[in-house]
Amino acid sequence: MPFYDQLQQDTVEARRHLREAPIILACQQGEISLNQYTAFLTEAYHHVKHTLPLLMACGSRLPERLEWLREAVAEYIEEETGHQEWILNDLAACGIDKESVRHGQPSMATELMVAYAYDLIHRVNPVGFFGMVQVLEGTSVDLATPLAEIIQQRLELPDAAFSYLRSHGSLDQDHIQFFRSLMGRIESPEEQALITHSARVFYRLYGDIFRSLPTA
Repeated sequence: MPFYDQLQQDTVEARRHLREAPIILACQQGEISLNQYTAFLTEAYHHVKHTLPLLMACGSRLPERLEWLREAVAEYIEEETGHQEWILNDLAACGIDKESVRHGQPSMATELMVAYAYDLIHRVNPVGFFGMVQVLEGTSVDLATPLAEIIQQRLELPDAAFSYLRSHGSLDQDHIQFFRSLMGRIESPEEQALITHSARVFYRLYGDIFRSLPTA
């Protein structure tokens, strides 16, 4: 079985912790408040702003034998540049002072996920960072576009409030195919096991962010 498919199979249980977060289940039923949506965007800002620093750290620590993966990281960097500003603009379209979010503090759940990502890169093995890529991009493809439609209909917000969700739903369709091809070149059993382990952890940590959002 290709490693990407094995990774999907081995993270089914971990993925459930995220997908069964009460706020996601409620949103799928059309139950979402403006406060909940802006709280989600706020936490998204506080982890997305670390995407470029994390990718740069990952690329700088990859060994020469994985030069092909370093080149892939460079492509990710180009694709992901500036996305945190999209989120701030979405918040502004919802009537939130985006500068207060920029200079605010993340929730503990968000802080822990970001800290784990940096620790994984610097202390363990930068290859493990691709467990985070698996989680964030896979979640975007599965949830971002359909939930954006539900939220907009429920809250009657303008299109300008959904640049982050809608762009990631479509962008990450291509990213998943790219990610699948990269995982097909990871041959080390130890590094495959690390990516699987880190994906399980990131599903838990990302799920905790959703579970920390305000109740309706």
